[in-house]
Amino acid sequence: MTLKATTPTRPDALSDRAPKTASQGLDLIGQRRGRAGLNRTSVLAAGVVLLFFASVLLGSYTVTIPDFFTIVANHLTGGAKIPGASFIVMENKLPRAVIGTMIGLAFGLAGALFQTMLRNPLASPDIIGISYGASAAAVVAIVIFGASGAAVSGAALGGALGVAALIYAISSGTGMRGAGRGNAAGNRLVLAGVGIAAALHAVVNFLMTRADIRTAADALVWLNGSLNSASWDRAAVLFLALAVLLPAVAVISGPLRLLELGDDTAAGLGIRVNPTRLALVVIAVTLAAVATAAAGPVSFVAFLAGPIARRFTRKASLPASALVGALIVLAADYFAANIAPLLLDGTALPVGVVTGALGAPFLLWLLVTNNRKDA
Repeated sequence: MTLKATTPTRPDALSDRAPKTASQGLDLIGQRRGRAGLNRTSVLAAGVVLLFFASVLLGSYTVTIPDFFTIVANHLTGGAKIPGASFIVMENKLPRAVIGTMIGLAFGLAGALFQTMLRNPLASPDIIGISYGASAAAVVAIVIFGASGAAVSGAALGGALGVAALIYAISSGTGMRGAGRGNAAGNRLVLAGVGIAAALHAVVNFLMTRADIRTAADALVWLNGSLNSASWDRAAVLFLALAVLLPAVAVISGPLRLLELGDDTAAGLGIRVNPTRLALVVIAVTLAAVATAAAGPVSFVAFLAGPIARRFTRKASLPASALVGALIVLAADYFAANIAPLLLDGTALPVGVVTGALGAPFLLWLLVTNNRKDA
C-alpha cells in the first residue's frame, strides 16, 4: 500500500470564497436581503394580479377566462358583443378593478412616503388631515352648490391640496413665508394635521345636518369611499396622473433614503434637505389627492400599507407599500361587493367601510406594540 502525499490546505485558500473585508461582508448581506425583498415583492405583485382577476371574473356574475378575453378583444376591435356580459365586464367590473388597483397604489405610496420621510408610522394622509380636507371640500360642493360627478372630484382635489399647504405652513412655525424652508418636523406636522382634521370633521358634520336627506345620503356614500361610480373616464384621468407621479416617486426615492438617516447626515451627504422634503410632501399629497378625487377618502389604506409592507418584506419598500395598498383595496372591495351582501341580507357596503374596520384595530395594535418597544 502506497501513501500519497497530500498538500496542506492554505488558510488563505479557504478564505478565497469568503468576503475579504468587512465592507464586502456587509455588501453580501445587503445583496441577500435585497434578493429576499425582491422575492417577497414579487409575491405581492402576484397577489395583486390574482385579486384583480378575481374581482373581474367572480362575484354575483361570473365570467370564464375565455369569455373575458373574448369580450375584451371584441370591445377593442369592434366585434360582436355578448349580450349582458359585455356591459357587466367592460362598464362595471373591469373599470372598478382598474380604479381600485390604481387608487390602492396611490394611497400606499402616499402613506409610505409620509411615514418614511417623517419617521412616524402615524404620518399618513388620512391621519394628518389631508383626506379630511378633500372630504370637507367635496361635501361643500355637494350640499351647498349641488355639484356631482367631476365637479365633486375637482373640489376634493383642491381641498386636499389646500389643506396640505395649510398643514405644512403651520408645522413650519413661520407661516406661509417659512413653508418653503421645509421646517416641518414629523411630530409638529402630525399634530397640526390632527387639529385641522378635527375642525374639518366638525364642518362636515354641520353641513350634513343642514342638508336634505337625499343630498346627505349622496354625501355620505362619497365620504365612506366607494368604487360604485367607477368609469373609464375617471380611470383615464387617474392613469395620466399616475403616469406623471410614479416617475417622480422613482426620482425622489434616492434622497428619501438619505433623509431617513437624519437631516444633518443627509445634508452632509449633499442632499438639500428642505427642498427635498418639500418635493416629497407635494408628491405624496398629490398622490393621495388624486386617489381621493377618484373614489372618495378610502380610509386607512395609506396608513396600513407601509407598516404591513415593512413587516412582510422586512425593510422599507415603496414598491411593496404600493402593492399592499392595491391588495387592501381590491380585497376590501371584493368583500364589500360580494361577501357582505350574503351576510347582511343583500346590503352592499362601500369599500371605505371595510378598510375603516380593518384600520381601527390595526392602529390600536400599532400603538400597543410601540409602547412595548419603548418600555
